[in-house]
Amino acid sequence: MPQAYDAPQQAEGRQAAAELRTVRDFLRWAASAFERAGLVYGHGATEALDEAAFIVLEGLRLPVDRLEPFLDAKLLPAERDRLAALIEARILTRKPAPYLLNKAYIRGVPFYVDERVIVPRSFIAEILMSDMFAPGADALVDPFAVERALDLCAGSGAIAIIAARVLPEAMIDAVELSPDAAEVARINIAESGEAERIELLEGDLFAPVEGRRYDLILTNPPYVDAQAMDALPPEYAHEPAMALGSGEDGLDIVRAILAQARAHLTPHGALICEIGRGRASLEADFPDLPFVWLDTEESRGEVFFLRAADLPA
Repeated sequence: MPQAYDAPQQAEGRQAAAELRTVRDFLRWAASAFERAGLVYGHGATEALDEAAFIVLEGLRLPVDRLEPFLDAKLLPAERDRLAALIEARILTRKPAPYLLNKAYIRGVPFYVDERVIVPRSFIAEILMSDMFAPGADALVDPFAVERALDLCAGSGAIAIIAARVLPEAMIDAVELSPDAAEVARINIAESGEAERIELLEGDLFAPVEGRRYDLILTNPPYVDAQAMDALPPEYAHEPAMALGSGEDGLDIVRAILAQARAHLTPHGALICEIGRGRASLEADFPDLPFVWLDTEESRGEVFFLRAADLPA
């Protein structure tokens, strides 16, 4: 069982701030402490060492992908205090590290985050930045042919922003139901350099874009099933429940999207949707749909692609 951390952990943090000196020291201590605490990862890191590196580097305002040059750098007392407090907070609160630092990254692209919005981590962003969207005969979608795109269930706005960078000719609509999440998306869109090409709309699924048609719809909707929602680790319980759960089998919102998507696509348009681990249930519900599953380095059968002509009328 995970070790309990309260007063003893705070005492350890004070000792660390007083005695540790270098980036390497704090990296080692944080990784060990996270392992002892039995933390759960998945918000940008997959193991204790990755989590420790993110907290230490981001906490020091250093590039999060360049650990080696700084390992033996000596830290000022204020820097040591800050790192000790962040590492303590990660253990004591079980909050995902991006919430503690108000920063998340997707393929090196930074986004502001706080507890009003789910931590961005969609495989769709990886797909957009892969060869599937690179100009050429083998591209899944010709990025220069997309004139209008929609990010449905936009959350932090991360997918909309990455889409704007990948689709150079496209205007992007981003739709989000939660007013709180939309406020975070506004921050990210304003800081993205793409604000003139992204329109953020608040509302439920396609309601705010009635009458509009798109060459590409991208969506990472809630897809966690009821059983998994009841068993969420503390880290995931800090995220907005409405951004995670979607009915008994996790596919209620996905079904609603499939039922309405064709009416909002151009004749040659396409839908890309992330569904987590619901592939078997979805294929059983829609046996006539020719799902194309888009695998990435870290996922298999969690994102599907459908042409407009293949969707339910």
